Amino acid sequence: MPPMPGIKKKRHFLSEECEPLRGDMDEVEEKSKDIINFTAEKLSVDEISKLVISPLCGAISLFVGTTRNNFEGKKVISLEYEAYLPMAENEVRKICGDIRQKWPVKHIAVFHRLGLVPVSEASIIIAISSAHRAASLEAVSYAIDTLKAKVPIWKKEIYEESSSWKRNKECFWASNN
Repeated sequence: MPPMPGIKKKRHFLSEECEPLRGDMDEVEEKSKDIINFTAEKLSVDEISKLVISPLCGAISLFVGTTRNNFEGKKVISLEYEAYLPMAENEVRKICGDIRQKWPVKHIAVFHRLGLVPVSEASIIIAISSAHRAASLEAVSYAIDTLKAKVPIWKKEIYEESSSWKRNKECFWASNN
């Protein structure tokens, strides 16, 4: 059947053989996206994962960090997050750039909630798409570990009777005291 006007077809071949690797495929051009958002709004896993969907990708990996109801025997009511936004956004952009240097990923979304985050709600969602699962799984792990170590976000744990600001033990500026 002749190709339809305006639709480009691409045939993929194995390097030494002249047989199609996967048959005809529509040529898809899609620009990679880094979507970074700090918000006081409730985060939605479904909405954020949809942002990284691509017909070129067979994998979307997610990290969802939620507020747990306890810490060292204390009942946690909620968490409160603050960030120095210009620096935080810049550091997350650097993390996205590092990921793109290390793994063949398509889209990256990093959403972090600010303000009060009740128990069981998400405080951070990282979604990364790639052609194959290994790249997105490794990239999402790197993203959360590096974010916790480098991005200026502060967390206050609010207990039934008190509250306490917590530092990330991974954070490069945290002292060992």
